[in-house]
Amino acid sequence: MSEKLREKIFEKAASMDVHLIGVADPEAWRSPPFDVWMPEEFYPSNIWPDCRSVIVIGFPISLPVLESTPSIHYHELYKTVNSLLDQVAYRLSVFLSEMGHGSFFIPRDGYGSLSVLKDRPMAFFSHKHAAYFAGLGTFGMNNTLLTKNYGPRVRFTSVFTSAKLPYDLPLESQLCTRCFRCIKKCPVQALPGKDYPEALMDKERCRAYHEKLYARHISPCGICIKVCPVGEDRELFARTDMLVYEHDGPRRELRNGWKHVQEYGGKKE
Repeated sequence: MSEKLREKIFEKAASMDVHLIGVADPEAWRSPPFDVWMPEEFYPSNIWPDCRSVIVIGFPISLPVLESTPSIHYHELYKTVNSLLDQVAYRLSVFLSEMGHGSFFIPRDGYGSLSVLKDRPMAFFSHKHAAYFAGLGTFGMNNTLLTKNYGPRVRFTSVFTSAKLPYDLPLESQLCTRCFRCIKKCPVQALPGKDYPEALMDKERCRAYHEKLYARHISPCGICIKVCPVGEDRELFARTDMLVYEHDGPRRELRNGWKHVQEYGGKKE
């Protein structure tokens, strides 16, 4: 029954254009994969003791749009993807509940505003860790989850369900190439240059920079996921030559296009 239910869930997700999906075991949080780990209060079973499975879904961020960051183009795409994630996760939770398996979704961000993060720089649940346990990717030096298809250019959300489903397992091979591009390109030097979670990003530096971009209507930043070489989407969009992101790199016409987009739709500094 559980295998058939999983198939139905995946079919339902596919009908809503979700092709990045996995299932995590809530008990996996009790066997930390890293020496540095979150408090137990952030575990799925603490948030909802009846949780038997965590379904994680992801939507990709289009690389050509992201490349114009910071811009109104990426700003609008980011909002669109976030909205779609919440809507699809809600529909998936209702789908399960109507079949007799109590379920609900966790919002994709879980915080009210950037100012809230100044004092408490975290949400009540981490989707990227859920995605890790669901076998969707591994962590990179930019502190994000890297996937095979899209590198770190993915947004995630989760559904808690009382249905006990067959679980996926974390990937065994690390996807991060340790190229250090994310470290070098971060505009506020928020990344420490060590493997996650040996050293965590400076969340306040990142938050403060995003607050400035938000005031100009061109948030978020996204530089660290833009320059990551991991992801099959680079083949799709002919972006395997990472020198394209250098000031004097090849394909100057691309940078001209990004500059044009950046000139419109947001407030000037």
